[in-house]
Amino acid sequence: MIGRDSQKPIVLGKRGARIKAIGEAARAELAELLGVKVHLFIHVKVDEKWADSREIYEEIGLEWTK
Repeated sequence: MIGRDSQKPIVLGKRGARIKAIGEAARAELAELLGVKVHLFIHVKVDEKWADSREIYEEIGLEWTK
């Protein structure tokens, strides 16, 4: 999740290279952990207020400190 649409190129990388690398690493780690092949659907979502959401922090395993 990102705060502004202008941040999308940063997360995606040139021609999607960064998000592809993130997906490949996540797939490999999950496949090793679970012992089966894994298919992931990765989306970059824009939400200007995501950093103010306790639920999102908890969902990704971070502690809410605001």
